[in-house]
Amino acid sequence: MSSQNPGGPNAGGPNTGGRSLPILTGPVTQKDPVCGMTVVPEKATGKAEHAGKTYYFCSKGCAERFSREPEKFLAVPGMGDMQGDAVPVQHGALHPSEANESHAAPLENKVRYTCPMHPEIIQLGPGSCPICGMALEPMDAFAEAEADPEYDSMLRRFWASAVLSLPVLLIAMFGDALKLPISSGARNWIELVLATPVVLWGGWPFFQRFWGSVVNRSPNMFTLIGLGTGAAYLESVVATIFPQIFPASFRDMHGAVSTYFEAAAVITTLVLLGQVLELRARQQTSSAIRSLLNLAPKQAHLLDAEGAEKDVALDVVRVGDRLRVRPGESVPVDGEIVEGASAVDESMVTGEPMPVEKSAGDKVTGGTLNTSGSFVMQAERVGNETFLARIVKLVSEAQRSRAPMQRLADKVAGYFVPAVIVAAILAFAGWAVLGPEPRLAHALIAAVAVLIIACPCALGLATPMSIMVAVGRGAHAGVLVRNAEALEALAKVDTLVIDKTGTLTIGHPIVAAMGVIDGSGFNKDELLRLAASVEQASEHPLARAIVESAQEKGLQLAPLTGFLATPGGGAEGVVLGKIVWVGSSKFLLEKGVNAGTVQKRISLGFGVDWPTESTHVLVAVNQEVIGAIVLLDMVKPNTPEAIRALQEDGVRIVMLTGDLKAAAESIAKQLGFEEVRSEVLPQQKAEVVQQLRREGRIVAMAGDGVNDAPALATANVGIAMGTGTDVAIENAGITLVKGDLRGIVRARKLSRAAIRNIKQNLVFAFLYNALGIPIAAGVFYPIFGWLLSPMLASAAMSFSSVSVIANALRLRKTPL
Repeated sequence: MSSQNPGGPNAGGPNTGGRSLPILTGPVTQKDPVCGMTVVPEKATGKAEHAGKTYYFCSKGCAERFSREPEKFLAVPGMGDMQGDAVPVQHGALHPSEANESHAAPLENKVRYTCPMHPEIIQLGPGSCPICGMALEPMDAFAEAEADPEYDSMLRRFWASAVLSLPVLLIAMFGDALKLPISSGARNWIELVLATPVVLWGGWPFFQRFWGSVVNRSPNMFTLIGLGTGAAYLESVVATIFPQIFPASFRDMHGAVSTYFEAAAVITTLVLLGQVLELRARQQTSSAIRSLLNLAPKQAHLLDAEGAEKDVALDVVRVGDRLRVRPGESVPVDGEIVEGASAVDESMVTGEPMPVEKSAGDKVTGGTLNTSGSFVMQAERVGNETFLARIVKLVSEAQRSRAPMQRLADKVAGYFVPAVIVAAILAFAGWAVLGPEPRLAHALIAAVAVLIIACPCALGLATPMSIMVAVGRGAHAGVLVRNAEALEALAKVDTLVIDKTGTLTIGHPIVAAMGVIDGSGFNKDELLRLAASVEQASEHPLARAIVESAQEKGLQLAPLTGFLATPGGGAEGVVLGKIVWVGSSKFLLEKGVNAGTVQKRISLGFGVDWPTESTHVLVAVNQEVIGAIVLLDMVKPNTPEAIRALQEDGVRIVMLTGDLKAAAESIAKQLGFEEVRSEVLPQQKAEVVQQLRREGRIVAMAGDGVNDAPALATANVGIAMGTGTDVAIENAGITLVKGDLRGIVRARKLSRAAIRNIKQNLVFAFLYNALGIPIAAGVFYPIFGWLLSPMLASAAMSFSSVSVIANALRLRKTPL
């Protein structure tokens, strides 16, 4: 399956009106000229100047090697070619190794891979990270569903190693009890034959990564594994072939030299098992991506010009194609219904549980589920331009972002491996000097156990695994997290600054009430029908609201002739033989209609409560006013519930709007909060957010318009409505797909659950190593008689990484 790059400038979602969700473009990258890996300059571990140019490196070791012999590395292809084609430098001059790749296979046909612990490492094709040695994972969203070659390789090596390691373990541990008719020397040779393919073939990836850590001067988990298993295996080989060279301190009471083939083989097998379990668990952390990808059907029912239907692959569908969607099927692409009606379940992309009624003229989103009727739609966005593809891309990018909490783990991990090696040397020295006979044999076992049990991966994985699962969980609840920093900060927010129009309210006018003059001979439905019949020819927002209200009530609009619109005033036309005017009182007065009395009656209410901030239009028939229609930008249905929940959670609510004071205070009163700052200019919104931050508040800003973008970028966390403008969404850390403010409540729950999960992982990783290393070194042997076999140390090491990932996976069940 080839890599794809979802997203584009015209993608949109439900109720977006053609607006698009943002796509996080990949960071500018450059190629490490020493090892060939691709690094992000801002996150590079090292850099060096040469001939007026700056080069960036994945590790300090690469930077130092380059500084000693820069011409050597600029004249020949980098070592990265051994592990896969590196991504070319996007900016700056190409050096010869990059020029040689210019005729390689197109980059878009290859999948980019990155390290979950070091996202600055990027290469084309699978491989291992030169910093930590971990297997790289695909970073291109549509590659998530592909088979994992690293997992398949490790699985094969594990099963082969397990089959060979079992007899080695039985011979070494139970050879005497089984009374095998072979000498100890013959046993050693049998173990050598069986253990060698396990260590050298099964464990070959570990030794490759061990050597890479030495070359790149980036000590990691595989440095410890390589030293531990290598020492045990080499000692055993020499003891089998040249036993006479060993001193008495290596011999037992019978004069035999101990061998550790079973330890080397079983440790290798257990580490392979740990890698298999870890890779499998890491695949599960991407289950959110795969489930999103699986929402889109593989085929679509394409209609030709004559209406004949045929099934085609989804990638064949083009903009403008007419597609049939039957009951129970997923909508194939984004588009508009042109025929038929149905109820569409949009929960998979919006988090809303109730199906939405759709009919001709309504937008539908690819990946949503058609629950009842059949309809024909016209494709508007296909392939990488669909709303679903853009969500997948956004989630994929966010899952690889780094949380501030990761800094502690990174700092500790930087000193961890050298400290473990020192601990292993001290353990060897202590047992060699103070331990029981055979002292050197005990010293070797203790040193190997210390090297094997230490696992810096548990520390490194604690944060990224939790972030990866949490971001995926949020995507299924209609909460798109742009980066880990925003997710972490949201839990600490104590002040929510919120825009009014389009955020608290729907963002466009709707008919809120109607009043008919007594004795006019018309009722409310007739009033609305006449007004909508005139306004059906207008594109004004108030006109559209009146027409939509009539259509929702099922009123049949009458034919219109003689339509004439007056900008800023109103419209007129002939309906059913009557001249009908719809507009302001000023407009009607200009047409010779006496509206003065009606204005007084409106102020009294017509028996209806007119909100003070409402807009109203008068309707007149044949020079006589028959009534008025009140239009309001209504509060979103779910907004009161969201505001109430946030207030109960201790969040201070501040409305920030450019609207008039009366309108703003009316909305605030409805919602139950008092802090309102009205008539605020766009540039002043960011200043208000800055002022709150200077007061020590941790501020989230929620908005949807262009004028909200500076404030969104200034806040600790920017929250954009998915129904809002692109520029607002692109300046926000979190996007609510459907613009439902209850998403903020869900996002805060998710944030707290993620932080709690990260802390659990970090505590476990720290405690595991703090207790495991002393036990392996034999510190407690004089007190409790505790000793740890290297084989048990290996099992414990594998368990630590898998347990961290398993704990992170619990976030998939977080109730939101």
